[in-house]
Amino acid sequence: MKFGKRVAFYTLGCKVNQYETESIKKQFLEEGYEEVSFQEKSDYYIVNSCTVTSIADKKTRNILSRAKKSNKNSVVIITGCYAQTDGESLLGKDYIDYVVGNTNKTDILKLVRSIDEKKDIQKIISHNIFDDHEYCELEFATMREMSRAYVKIQDGCNEFCSYCKIPFARGRSRSRKLNSILTEVEILIGEGYKEIILIGINMGVYGEDLEEGKNFEDLLEAVTEIEGVERVRLGSIYPDKINDKFINIMVNNSKMMPHLHISLQSCDDEILKLMKRKYGTALIKDRLLRLKEKVKDLEFTADVIVGFPQEKDENFKNTYNLISEIGFSNLHIFPYSDRENTVASKLSGKVDGNTKKNRAKKLESLRKEMEQLSKENNSGKTTKVLVETIKDDYAYGYTENYNRIKIVDSGYKVSEIVEVEIYLEEGKLYGKETKKI
Repeated sequence: MKFGKRVAFYTLGCKVNQYETESIKKQFLEEGYEEVSFQEKSDYYIVNSCTVTSIADKKTRNILSRAKKSNKNSVVIITGCYAQTDGESLLGKDYIDYVVGNTNKTDILKLVRSIDEKKDIQKIISHNIFDDHEYCELEFATMREMSRAYVKIQDGCNEFCSYCKIPFARGRSRSRKLNSILTEVEILIGEGYKEIILIGINMGVYGEDLEEGKNFEDLLEAVTEIEGVERVRLGSIYPDKINDKFINIMVNNSKMMPHLHISLQSCDDEILKLMKRKYGTALIKDRLLRLKEKVKDLEFTADVIVGFPQEKDENFKNTYNLISEIGFSNLHIFPYSDRENTVASKLSGKVDGNTKKNRAKKLESLRKEMEQLSKENNSGKTTKVLVETIKDDYAYGYTENYNRIKIVDSGYKVSEIVEVEIYLEEGKLYGKETKKI
């Protein structure tokens, strides 16, 4: 163990953040530091932060404060998106010792080494994120979930939606080299993983900044061609990135799982324009309904913002109605909150808190109805489940279209793929084995 030193990690936000924490963690473990849980007394607390909402900011501050209270002599380090956008203000907090920006994450171990050696170091390590023009490679330490593994393919975003701080936290879009992605996938398949989940900040623009001449659809085809890859999922996708070639891949490639998480945000043309989204409701309806028509058992989940500035009852009704028409198995509903220095924060016509709460409540009721309908539609079907966990002699996993299933038969192992017949009982989905694959 490195000088008997202990380190604890806490990650907020998206799968990309979680993926990056695993890479940082690997460096520390290889150096000999002992990892402990965040609830334990530790020498170093490293928090990988999120700033997508004001609630995420508040939660990050609470966690950082809690860490310092656990051991007043500890060194508390914040990194991630909140650290990148608000580094100077965070450094003023007495419970934070060091601030490390997003693309300096790989230097955290180097920082800690210097602290251990009692060197004089600057308290904030960050630079202008827009100076980064190439993808920053991380050590292969992919985030794993028993039988599934995540692979990051891209960072940053060029969209600059009016409500969003992420481009200022992540910079412009930077694609990872195709060979590097495929190498990591091959390593994971060699370790026994059967399902690969591709993640990024805005994956649909993959390759646009590379000289390789490869795009997102080329990447999908290359990953699915690797021997041993049985299932491929996507973290999320914008509606306007669902082009004809993408649809053809989803229709004709059985390794592409029939589930997509859509970065939707609104289904009203006026609000989408104010959000500076580069598509309208006609595109949403066309692309998603075409996919549903062509891809067997396809399920959608989505992110939706309610109470955006100037959103009137009619605008909300349009969003509600189109979501209902398309049909989603789940929604992540976010009441709008101002993010400092964004265009939307300066818009007039702010929606009051009660109205936002009521609209979120209505959409939540619709979400529950659609979730129940999805379960009923899936009941009676035969599907394949990748076993993820075993608990109390029962196997649990996800169907191809991302329904979590409890398999009533026993005797399975993690990473086995089992064909089951789905049935619905007391609001939950179960699977009865028809055969192992």
